[in-house]
Amino acid sequence: MLVKVYGSAVFGVDATTITVEINMERGIGYHLVGLPDNAIRESSYRIQAALKNNGYKFPGKKIIINMAPADLRKEGSAYDLTLALGILSASDQIKADDIGDYIIMGELSLDGSLQPIKGALPIAIKAKEDGFKGFILPKQNANEAAIVSGLDVYGIENITEIIEFFDQDKKLEPTKIDTRKMFYENLTHPEFDFADVKGQESIKRCMEIAAAGGHNIIMIGPPGSGKTMLAKRLPSILPPMSLHEALETTKIHSVVGRTNGQMGLMAERPFRSPHHTISPVALCGGGSYPQPGEISLSHNGVLFLDELPEFQRTVLEVMRQPLEDRIVTISRAKFTVTYPSSFMLVASMNPSPSGYFNDPDAPVTSSPAEMQRYLSKISGPLLDRIDIHIEVTPVPFEKLSEKRRAESSIDIRKRVTKAREKQTERFKDYENIHYNAQMDVKQIKEFCELDQASNDLLKTAMERLNLSARAYDRILKVSRTIADIEESENITGQHISEAIQYRSLDRDGWLG
Repeated sequence: MLVKVYGSAVFGVDATTITVEINMERGIGYHLVGLPDNAIRESSYRIQAALKNNGYKFPGKKIIINMAPADLRKEGSAYDLTLALGILSASDQIKADDIGDYIIMGELSLDGSLQPIKGALPIAIKAKEDGFKGFILPKQNANEAAIVSGLDVYGIENITEIIEFFDQDKKLEPTKIDTRKMFYENLTHPEFDFADVKGQESIKRCMEIAAAGGHNIIMIGPPGSGKTMLAKRLPSILPPMSLHEALETTKIHSVVGRTNGQMGLMAERPFRSPHHTISPVALCGGGSYPQPGEISLSHNGVLFLDELPEFQRTVLEVMRQPLEDRIVTISRAKFTVTYPSSFMLVASMNPSPSGYFNDPDAPVTSSPAEMQRYLSKISGPLLDRIDIHIEVTPVPFEKLSEKRRAESSIDIRKRVTKAREKQTERFKDYENIHYNAQMDVKQIKEFCELDQASNDLLKTAMERLNLSARAYDRILKVSRTIADIEESENITGQHISEAIQYRSLDRDGWLG
């Protein structure tokens, strides 16, 4: 007897429907074809034990299972439930006439209970596109898949539930979640708040500008000055994600199995902070069977690189193209996958190997040669993609012991959101430009016009401070954002002078 059951395979951030054909005839043997990996080949042992422990038997016949399309590699243990249901149906142990109306996925334990799977959200999206009636999967993934409206999602805990659903018409309750309510509930309670940061008003201002214009930022300062604390709070002042952005972000995290099962939809912008020992593949994605890397997991959020010069140079260089194109493409001999990677880069570093260069109260333990060697680990082209450089100084005791509570992230975010809305309106005719940091030379020329006084100020600053040519465009972009925050139509000398302050690493005495 031949039975067809449907599962799904995830490639990149999209799913492909897999037809599992089970043919049973006289003889002995278990033959699994269609490019399955070892995890799928081992499934027969898990299925056998799970069926036996729930009062069913693994048929002693010749079983041929084909996973179509047969030239597409399938991987993972999520096909256990698909195969088990197909075997029960093909051996006439259960009656399941409408089994072809559902996508069925789940990893079986030996007692028949189900383990969570990866990629539930892209699978649910594909199931709806292909016109399936429902999606049956482990209960732990039900909230995530239920984000997709117009598709019945059934979360189950044990294989007996799905057997009774098909064989005995026992009703299963579909998982329902109010996506919008859940999404907006989580916007007003950030985990990390700028109100917790004592002092550092100038750095907070800098963070606000970076958030408003989507600018990449690097902080330079001695240990304990608050660089990491400030960086962790940046997502709390970024404009709230739209439902489309939230769906896109959740999709990427779903592929690697890192979503919050209780929440379903990710409402907060991601914040990723990889250790400096990370490899190029872990950062940009890849592997034998490509997975998203840290730059894709921080899509629509923040990628924080702490102690930037400690990262291998080869690791930092792989970020150049994704920072520019906002996607990363991984090519293999037989296929290519593309992951989105539109993120804000926030980096921090000590000014010298000892950490205390330029600090008059600390002994200078690094020679100029050591300093240069340390700073030269960051290449010019990478630095070219960072708009704002700011020096962070230690917080004095008077500020640390203050009882007064600082301005909250919610208040700062209101100003940031207002500035972003202005930019959205400005760039509405440009398909791939949404905020100031994305402007190229053409848009800079159009939207960053200076009056004579501002132009003279910028010229004088570049000559006196020995600013590099790369600093020119960056200063104009940042000054445009400052003007947006101040609700000014035109860029003034005040905006230019503030933007000039944020180019520390371009000056003589830093990177030469």
